[in-house]
Amino acid sequence: MNMKNIAQSVKNNEVSLGNVYVMTHSFFSDVIRIGCTPEDPKSYAKKLSTKAPGDYTLVFSLQCKNPCKVKEQIKTYLNAQEYVNEFYQVTTEVAESLLKRESLRIPMITT
Repeated sequence: MNMKNIAQSVKNNEVSLGNVYVMTHSFFSDVIRIGCTPEDPKSYAKKLSTKAPGDYTLVFSLQCKNPCKVKEQIKTYLNAQEYVNEFYQVTTEVAESLLKRESLRIPMITT
């Protein structure tokens, strides 16, 4: 699968294996980004940082099956705090807690 297909799959929420992540951005102290990626989340944060001003920092990630579906479930919990797109005005602790709670309901990947 090439990068274009992977990017399209992420947009369509069809990643079968990957990571759900929580990131912060250097310009926004009270806003987090929650997303999904088939890539290593640390590398993905670095890649995002090269595409825009400021830097993304990975706070927490969870490797799982269907990470975009997990992200969508987290988004429903955080809907009231949505800032814009994948950005939410909640603390990293709240987002991490939700991801850990969801991990009890999703199949985990062990390496």
